[in-house]
Amino acid sequence: MAPASLQIHYKQNRLKQLRAFCHAARTGSVSAAAEKIFLSQPTVSLQIQALEREFDTILFERRGPKIKLTPEGELLFQLAEPLVEGMDKLHETFATQCGRVDQGVLNIAAGESTILYVLPDPVQRFSDQFPGIDLKLHNVTGRDGLAMLRADTVDLAVGSMLEVPDDITYRPFVTFRPTLITPLDHPLANKGDVTLEEIAPYGLILPPRHLSTWRIVDLVFKQHNLSYRVTLEAGGWEVIKKYVELGLGISIVTDVCLTGDEPLGRVALDRYFPKRSYGIVLRRGKFLSPQAKSFLKVLDACFPERDPIPPQPTVGDVDWDDTQLG
Repeated sequence: MAPASLQIHYKQNRLKQLRAFCHAARTGSVSAAAEKIFLSQPTVSLQIQALEREFDTILFERRGPKIKLTPEGELLFQLAEPLVEGMDKLHETFATQCGRVDQGVLNIAAGESTILYVLPDPVQRFSDQFPGIDLKLHNVTGRDGLAMLRADTVDLAVGSMLEVPDDITYRPFVTFRPTLITPLDHPLANKGDVTLEEIAPYGLILPPRHLSTWRIVDLVFKQHNLSYRVTLEAGGWEVIKKYVELGLGISIVTDVCLTGDEPLGRVALDRYFPKRSYGIVLRRGKFLSPQAKSFLKVLDACFPERDPIPPQPTVGDVDWDDTQLG
């Protein structure tokens, strides 16, 4: 039997090996894993090779600079990931169990609309309750936000999703209504009910056509065999509201961006367009930090009544911010 000192040394090495393996699995790159854990690329490669020798298997398929988990690698990753994350966050978890979630860092990815219209109240409450936690909001596109989640650069994301990838979980916590906005003197302003036939003759102001709002508008009008015209493309709900107010067109927005103080006519369009949900976006299997768990509790307190989420149209991929999606 090996001396106790050798067994302890071996276990310490195993944790380093598993940490290097997990980071390589998440990033798909040995060099990226090495950079993240502040080791050299040859050191990370040697640690992965040591695991492969120990388990007598191949953990990665190597395709040039990119690597991909083998089925055996996937199994080890599922087993090792929560262990590594648990060890890395042991201090914060222990502090939480002792009732001390009063320090640390919380990184959240979100798009501009989410940051402007959904998060102000939760962020204010969280900052008031946990002044010692350094809260960082990353204003990113949907695709960049998912990349940050997968690389564990952020703890969680908040936004709207039309399709959820297999490695991502999405928990909606609030919904907003599709709404027609018009200048106050427009013929459709504040009508009790407006049909698509009435909207079609007027020029629309929409976000750029590669974003989901344009695709949804296009889909709905085509389903009703109606043509429409776009008089102006504009990025950002605040920009769109301003140009509608100036009389350059009308628009179809999600009422998340409407405060009620705008000099605009508003008509709900629930009968034609789906409601838009906003929710928590996480990497599947993510070990949440105490700070992240505390933020989720604050969100639940801010949005206690969740509307049921109707089926969403399959017209795009990630979209937690219509104004930001690339």
